[in-house]
Amino acid sequence: ETQKLLNMEAELHKRIIGQEDAIKAVSQSIRRTRAGLKDPKRPSGSFIFLGPTGTGKTELAKTLAEFLFGDENSLISLDMSEYMEKHTVSRLVGSPPGYVGYEEGGQLTEAVRRKPFSVVLFDEIEKAHADVFNTLLQILEEGRLTDSQGRTVDFRNTVIIMTSNLGTADLRKANVGFTKGDEAMNYARMKDKVTDALKQHFRPEFLNRIDDVIVFHEHSREAVMQMVDLMTKRLIGQLEGQGLGIELTQAAKELLAEKGYDPQLGARPLRRAIQRMIEDVLSEKILYKEFHAGEIIVVDVEDDPDRPGERRLAFSSVPGFMPPSAVELAATGAEGDAANPPVE
Repeated sequence: ETQKLLNMEAELHKRIIGQEDAIKAVSQSIRRTRAGLKDPKRPSGSFIFLGPTGTGKTELAKTLAEFLFGDENSLISLDMSEYMEKHTVSRLVGSPPGYVGYEEGGQLTEAVRRKPFSVVLFDEIEKAHADVFNTLLQILEEGRLTDSQGRTVDFRNTVIIMTSNLGTADLRKANVGFTKGDEAMNYARMKDKVTDALKQHFRPEFLNRIDDVIVFHEHSREAVMQMVDLMTKRLIGQLEGQGLGIELTQAAKELLAEKGYDPQLGARPLRRAIQRMIEDVLSEKILYKEFHAGEIIVVDVEDDPDRPGERRLAFSSVPGFMPPSAVELAATGAEGDAANPPVE
């Protein structure tokens, strides 16, 4: 457990590309908690994640839930756009006696009562009604909340994460820290800019109870290249189930990164580019039986005959694919043969 915590940054980086500042801040807070140095009354950690869309804020929350509690289902996610009206606030702790839904309890309190060890994600917190923050104040300060039926729910073993896009419009206009020419720009200065936007939107007593405000950087082109490998892992696993392998050339990865790179939209366009340029084409070719089990699909780049000057992905196949399970069996068999040579 201790070694796992000391290597926490490396483990989180297996799923999160870049964002060193965010991962370091979260890791330090969790280590402080596990070492027994945090306030025993408060949650294990409380963070506000800020940054443009598609930079990995929600993904880091999921990764943290899996790392800390061994299961991505340990993430309790609440979309704050559902709590914009005053009357919806009661859904967090449950309806008062005499109202519909009183027996069911609150969406937040019931979820934490069933999973006291979890990461609680309040997505797009700036959209929530002001009364929601009164509820959050008690959680952040006392580590507990009383639901509509009078039961006290313990939040001391939870990690509270709030995400927001506040203040990022100004960052995008200024391209602060996102382009090569701005790499030397001080991270603290960028954080101050976003914190000013936070102070205008949230009350000081709320911000004072947050452990850390973390600003996510926009993805660089190099980070998007690494994401191509990360996002094609699922496809590789699915093809293995059909007895097929797949290999992308460096040129193919560069083309995907180029088509899927949008600094303002983050990593999501890359996912759509992989779906459109690889998965859609492959699905047709597999259904037409152009590829057969035991082959490796090679994805390369060629000139597009329909659009002069443009390039597109080209698909070919070579024999020689062996599923990982077969490789393990072959290796085990080889070791067995070496250990037990035939008797003459």
